[in-house]
Amino acid sequence: MSEGTQRRLAAVVAADVVGYSRLMGVDEAGTLAALRSHRAELIDGKISEHGGRIVKTMGDGLLLEFPSVVDATQCVIDVQQTMAGRNETVDEDKRIIFRIGVHLGDLVVEGDDIFGDGINIAARLEAFCEAGGVAISGTAHENIAGRIEVGFVDAGDQQLKNISRPVRVWQWTPTAAAPATDEAALPLPDKPSIAVLPFDNMSGDPEQEYFSDGISEDIITALSKVHWLFGIARNSTFTYRGSAVDVARVAKELGVRYVVEGSVRKAANKVRITAQLIDGANGNHVWAERYDRELDDIFAVQDEITENIVGRIDNEIRVSEIDRARRKPPANLDAWELYQRGLWHAYKTNQADNGEARNLFLKAVERDPNFALAHAGIAFTCALEVIQGYSDDPAECLTKGLAAGERAVALDDKDSLTHFTLGRVLYLSGQGDRAIAALEKSVALNPSFAHGYYGLGSALNWYGRAADAIPKLDIAMRLSPQDPMLSAMQQMRAVGCINLENYDEAEEWARKAVDERPNQFWPHINLAIALAGQDRLDEARLAVEAARHVRPDLSPSVIRRLLPHYHLEYVELHIDALRKAGLPEE
Repeated sequence: MSEGTQRRLAAVVAADVVGYSRLMGVDEAGTLAALRSHRAELIDGKISEHGGRIVKTMGDGLLLEFPSVVDATQCVIDVQQTMAGRNETVDEDKRIIFRIGVHLGDLVVEGDDIFGDGINIAARLEAFCEAGGVAISGTAHENIAGRIEVGFVDAGDQQLKNISRPVRVWQWTPTAAAPATDEAALPLPDKPSIAVLPFDNMSGDPEQEYFSDGISEDIITALSKVHWLFGIARNSTFTYRGSAVDVARVAKELGVRYVVEGSVRKAANKVRITAQLIDGANGNHVWAERYDRELDDIFAVQDEITENIVGRIDNEIRVSEIDRARRKPPANLDAWELYQRGLWHAYKTNQADNGEARNLFLKAVERDPNFALAHAGIAFTCALEVIQGYSDDPAECLTKGLAAGERAVALDDKDSLTHFTLGRVLYLSGQGDRAIAALEKSVALNPSFAHGYYGLGSALNWYGRAADAIPKLDIAMRLSPQDPMLSAMQQMRAVGCINLENYDEAEEWARKAVDERPNQFWPHINLAIALAGQDRLDEARLAVEAARHVRPDLSPSVIRRLLPHYHLEYVELHIDALRKAGLPEE
């Protein structure tokens, strides 16, 4: 170890602001002023009081070091409890809410700076943590047991990003933010539940009430088509109109986990609509967005905003439910939570996680044989196994996938996701007409379902209709711009452009897909084709090398085997370009 470098055992704290980019986008000056105020009036003093020091600041984040993990944990608990109180008088879309991770580990110290794996673990704990809460490692928890008055919940062993070994995670959220539990509270349904409160008319014109009511009613109607959600009817939610509401109380009274609220401000020919999705269990924001539009066609604007809001709510609740399932100890998972944890693995899109996803979906079916979405999950993993080339027997895999997809639809013919998964397996099986029909039904059942549009765009590409595919893929990405399957959407968008020999645009989308998922071979293959189509062969060869680094056996025959029913003219277009890019024959 070099002179001036030391090692010491210390507590590391990583903290950052939830939704910082959104807050800065809405009100940069106000957000910075609020952060300075919280630092000056609360946070810096608490750090000093508990013997800690600020190692560095990172925009919205802090890295702290404490000699004692007990002091570190007590400090951040004090901060989070006080922040909950400070936020009570602040508009919900402007609140500064922290996530905080704490780890006890060995650090390398050089001057005032610290290094080591412990910092990475603290940062990953912070990312895993619920908004407004604290997540600590098992090592930290062992050392604070009996020394901190608040209780932590065991979230089990978690595989944190870029950390080689699983980390035991314990979580705390402010008791003040927990929903009241008394006899008046309605029990939560078996599936995720949501209530849409009437949007506030901020225009100062009572005649504009119809517009804000129309937005709320359209969202309620559209969410009723999200079949895996339990929605509260308009007659119940509109009883809260015109009154200041406590979201936790509303969630308790209506028996829902999620609450949507928003506002409409109209002036001249412009309208500003804000919407936010809140977890009623803890009052935390799951998602918030602002929409500014010209009112040239009021009904078109209303339809567009509704579609966007519902698409984002659909996706954000899926992500939130996956996170909730991951935080629960594995032994306590019910069928719904097994399904959600399976989705988390499936979306990672690699062979090991796809296999684990299949196992979890099968366990969910064992727990509840009539759970349609679990059967759909099995079909989803079968489709992924074939298209990514994981299976040694694709025909058998697709047979299993078809059986699972058809069972899912038979159990719930009104769910857009069951038709989506069946459609994916069908188009891989060569049943193009049935596939397109299933995927068209998926989007008809739920016009805000991004995955349905992605599946439909994929099927249209698959069967020679690239010009029709591209608009569907654009809708999918507009509805869910941060989707777990975004790379697949971008990749298929690139494929559509390749099929139309629009190689400049294909390159743009292929590079986005590569950036999202560099460890998959299809994005690199599509980038190589796009570059070869522009006669940029040196760059194309590098893309082929990147694809073969992921899958060394790639050749024209392997491509044909992975795309057995793909439109023949498109397949030959792709393979000719790959030959130009240097893809070996065997």
